[in-house]
Amino acid sequence: MQTPPSNEITPLLLRWSRGDPDALDRLLPVVYHELHKLAQSYLRGERPDHTLQPTALINEAYLRLIKQDFPEWQSRRHFFGIAAQLMRQILVDHARARTAGKRGGGDRKFSLDETLAFTDEKAVEVVALDDALLSLAKFDERKVQIIELRYFGGLSLEETAAALNLSITTIGHELRLARAWLRREMEASKPG
Repeated sequence: MQTPPSNEITPLLLRWSRGDPDALDRLLPVVYHELHKLAQSYLRGERPDHTLQPTALINEAYLRLIKQDFPEWQSRRHFFGIAAQLMRQILVDHARARTAGKRGGGDRKFSLDETLAFTDEKAVEVVALDDALLSLAKFDERKVQIIELRYFGGLSLEETAAALNLSITTIGHELRLARAWLRREMEASKPG
């Protein structure tokens, strides 16, 4: 079977939502490839024997995505936004397991870009980032969506603006505020 081009993702998602199993079969190769690229970017720079490999991350996210009978996908952006949320949760679950019983430490400055280049050493930061995002979501869900789409979903500023039906200027402003709030929240939650 020939792999469909990426611009056919939205129509295939809509057909899958309506119960067309052939659409899922045609969708899988192109979606899997894009999700794998996303997973590789999260785990870039990690040592080869790291316990969480891109293939494991993508397989877990993929399995969680297809377990849904006929999800109501609205668009390619919606699909990858959900995939980004799942990958975030998988990374956080992995980080929590790696840091069970351990305490974070040090006075290292928080960097969102660096934290998302997941390593075992950064597991504490990933957990702290998730906790901070959960706190932020209590009063500003839009900023959390922007962070998820940009950093976990790999969308550009333009794609994020289109997905949320906002201007690029608004996305940039919200992103700066969210990063500053997350940085402050994570630094305040450090032990000691």
